[in-house]
Amino acid sequence: MARTKRAGRRTGNPDTRAEILAAARRLFAEEGFESISMRRIASEAGVDPSLIHHYFGSKDDLFLAAIELPMDPAPEVAAVLSQGGVEGAGGRLMHAFVTIWDGPHQDKLLAVVRTSLSKPAMSFVLRQLFEHRIVKTVESILGDQVDHVPARASFIASQVFGLVVARYILKLEPVASLSADQLAVTVGPNIDRYLTMPIEHLLAENET
Repeated sequence: MARTKRAGRRTGNPDTRAEILAAARRLFAEEGFESISMRRIASEAGVDPSLIHHYFGSKDDLFLAAIELPMDPAPEVAAVLSQGGVEGAGGRLMHAFVTIWDGPHQDKLLAVVRTSLSKPAMSFVLRQLFEHRIVKTVESILGDQVDHVPARASFIASQVFGLVVARYILKLEPVASLSADQLAVTVGPNIDRYLTMPIEHLLAENET
């Protein structure tokens, strides 16, 4: 159904930020991050494009605000991977992941996950976050050491999101009570295996 656009473009007011966020959520959910421009979002919200930069800065920042993610995971992933390359990356990633989730953003992060599990549109948007911010970050840091990064990242995601459900939602023991150090030692080797194991046969089977 075609939407009725507002006449003209509004300047900033107390509702402008909320209007921009609502428009961004709709467009990101319907058409994806890559295909939507800042100008398109501004048109949808009926505001001048400069106001999006005023309120949010970059398109990435707007995306994170639209899905209500309290922090951008990409810089943390980049910092962890840059510390030592592929060797031991699984343990470092798991330690950083658990430290973040055990911190002050836990309630907001859980809200994002719960919403994505119950709303298909939100699941699509969260997948875009994973592909645009996490996978591209891993490719930029480890691309010369690891092949088929998007495929490997999907296996790593199954480990990470499985841990989220087990530790923070279902609160299964002993997973729920282990420290970041213990989980890094226990789960990290699984992530290392996903980063280094032969994967061509899996891709070939998936393509047939």
